[in-house]
Amino acid sequence: MTLTDWIGFTGVTILLVAYFLNLRNIITKDSFIYLILNLIGASIACLASILLKYLPFIILEGCWTIVSAIGLMGKRE
Repeated sequence: MTLTDWIGFTGVTILLVAYFLNLRNIITKDSFIYLILNLIGASIACLASILLKYLPFIILEGCWTIVSAIGLMGKRE
């Protein structure tokens, strides 16, 4: 596996952990930890997509990152 593969694997793993924890009702979809895991995971997965130059996933992960950031900003209020 290449470094890019490891970067992508790390990002996707973080996203899946957040999803699993939410499904098991350990964290809620609007909790700080869920949103931060999504932000970090999507950002890392987006970086891997940029390194791969694969536009569909750059758009997907970039949007996921932005939505997570917006959700986090809403938590400050």
